[in-house]
Amino acid sequence: MTNAPRHTALDALHRALGAMMTDFAGWDMPLRYGSERDEHVAVRTRAGLFDLSHMGEITLTGPQAGQALDYALVGNLSALAVGRARYTMICDAEGGILDDLIVYRLAEQEYMVVANASNAQVVLDALTERAAGFETTVRDDRDAYALIAVQGPASPGILKSVTDADLDGLKYYAGLPGTVAGVPALIARTGYTGEDGFELFVAPGDAEKLWQALTEAGADAGLVPCGLSCRDTLRLEAGMPLYGHELTTATTPFDAGLGRVVKFDKEGDFVGRAALEAAAERAASAPPRKLVGLVAQGRRVPRAGFAVTVGGEVVGEVTSGAPSPTLGKPIAIAYVDAAHAAPGTEGVAVDIRGAHEPYEVVALPFYKRTR
Repeated sequence: MTNAPRHTALDALHRALGAMMTDFAGWDMPLRYGSERDEHVAVRTRAGLFDLSHMGEITLTGPQAGQALDYALVGNLSALAVGRARYTMICDAEGGILDDLIVYRLAEQEYMVVANASNAQVVLDALTERAAGFETTVRDDRDAYALIAVQGPASPGILKSVTDADLDGLKYYAGLPGTVAGVPALIARTGYTGEDGFELFVAPGDAEKLWQALTEAGADAGLVPCGLSCRDTLRLEAGMPLYGHELTTATTPFDAGLGRVVKFDKEGDFVGRAALEAAAERAASAPPRKLVGLVAQGRRVPRAGFAVTVGGEVVGEVTSGAPSPTLGKPIAIAYVDAAHAAPGTEGVAVDIRGAHEPYEVVALPFYKRTR
């Protein structure tokens, strides 16, 4: 059995564009095409084009698909309107996060769950097991879709030029079927960059045609191809969690400051309910640690796993860190003891290879679009 990485439908195109490739969650993916800073700035100011075909799509169909998801996930998915999407999570019985997800309700009896590439099999297995008592079918659709995202302030104009779908009427976290550049697509107004943008689910055989059409349509608007590296700095500035960093099986949604996604008022039981109720009580009374933003006063870049200190004592741990092209300084997200988590708390530092570099505690996100 080979452990060779999988390739997306756009693999040859990425290589023709000179992309630096990397193994990510078992997929060979573009890390960057040129300067990751230039790609980042393009998304913030113009538009960027991403191949996200490594994400895992799982479809549930049948009269009890919604109830099955209500039991399997922490959200109230049966209440989701057709054509809308919701950010949610799947937890284990102890309340630990198995993955964070976006769920689309495509029809009255059809939902599509989009999982992170690294957890797609875990989520598929868990959904299959948890849906067993419901009148629903769980289908692995990972090979049925390629996923292309166009993100940035120029993205609506670019997409409008190649589709007659009603983009103006498409709300954030909604999706509609349409045709883009002659290709059938599910057009979703979602993203992971902090900017307006769209994610386009298409058949793998149509991916290259769509990518080329969007590239041509966006040429005058400054659209550039973007890799996973700038995707990470964009989501970091926007304060969006990354599974394996801010979210793990050792954290609950309440630990991550995302308790709002847990819907205790929905009908029936759901996996992890009792543990999550206890986690909610802990978070409300005396949370041990909080997720905060840190902005460097110097130039050294923190990385995941570095200790956060006060007076030489460890009070937390960095979960993500990188230079911020928008702020012009290194930034980090960290879990910090509640006593030192308030914005403006003084004396906080990050231990970067033995040097305790001063950092300012700030509220997340670091960046929020104003348009």
